[in-house]
Amino acid sequence: MHMIATNLCEWLYVLVEETKHEIIHLGEHQNSTNSSLNQKYCQEGHVMGCLVTNASPFLFPCTIEYSLICAVILFEIWKKIKIGDNAQEYGKERVSFKDVGQTKNKHDRMTTHFHFNSYGGRMLNSNHHFTVDCSNAHRGLFAGIMVIVLTIISLIMFFVFTTASDKDNEKNRIRIAMFEVSTVELLLYLITTVAVGVAMLKMRKLKYDRKIGSEGSSGIGLDNTLLVVAQTGMFIYCMFSIIGSYFTIASNNVIELVAEIFSFIQTCLQTMFVLDGWWRKCRNIEQTRTKPGREIITFLIVANMAMWIINTLEKNRAEFRPTHLHFFGDWAWTIITHISMPMAIFYRFHSTICLFEIWKSAYKVKTPIKNPLFPIV
Repeated sequence: MHMIATNLCEWLYVLVEETKHEIIHLGEHQNSTNSSLNQKYCQEGHVMGCLVTNASPFLFPCTIEYSLICAVILFEIWKKIKIGDNAQEYGKERVSFKDVGQTKNKHDRMTTHFHFNSYGGRMLNSNHHFTVDCSNAHRGLFAGIMVIVLTIISLIMFFVFTTASDKDNEKNRIRIAMFEVSTVELLLYLITTVAVGVAMLKMRKLKYDRKIGSEGSSGIGLDNTLLVVAQTGMFIYCMFSIIGSYFTIASNNVIELVAEIFSFIQTCLQTMFVLDGWWRKCRNIEQTRTKPGREIITFLIVANMAMWIINTLEKNRAEFRPTHLHFFGDWAWTIITHISMPMAIFYRFHSTICLFEIWKSAYKVKTPIKNPLFPIV
């Protein structure tokens, strides 16, 4: 519990420090004289300090994500610690599991990864054979590559508009950059929302194979717990973004409002899909051949990586939404962004991992092997 509290304190410390630095940066940006002097001093005297300052907005979410992962893992370990009689019973269960090969049903427990010897009941480990079946995934991968190309074009246009040296049309350039990013985001959210819906319909054909207590007392497992915790960041950012866009709708940011609404819808549907698809397994050999929904999952994996790139490189700063910054104020919007955006970034990254686990395990069938290949005498 002390280590859990330490990770939470580290989370809060990084959050407060980075929020303070960005508030100071926003104050200096409003004063062009101080900003230019500070930039010149940074370039001439402290090159490494300037490098760290410029890189910190991209690095501090990693610290927060690391603290979140450590806290959740330590909490799962704490829940599974057994003391007293329970520990002895747990040890007996482990001993009895070792003798399972000597039971009359030893052949029925054999899988593609572990084989029991009919002579001595000893387990043979074949984990050094690692294969990945990539069939029925090429079309989803091709569509995902197209999304990555669109994201790269969006990034190039965003940085061209926001880093141009023309100070006269700075407001127009920023407005165009925001419109371009919001349009690409809206397109991604629309496509992925439809893709999640189609994947749900296709994977309903698979068997829902969830064993009670198979993932501990939490019921949903460590990966899904991390996904649900990270989704709170998406909820916070979407809710405040929708509020800010609605009350500043006269600033021609209707696209931003619609994009944030579909972002909220897409994350809700995707989380429900992951929680359901995590336990789906093929019913028969025909489903292992056709693999219903695998192309859609492949596309969602790549699309979530694209949205992770957008959140990391474009939306992780408070000044990304100038209308929200003006509506909420420098302090409030900066705090909201720094609390929610690291978790939103982690949500996209961890969604990719969870979707890959579904892509890898949902279409496997454990086949019993009656005759072991290498009997041990």
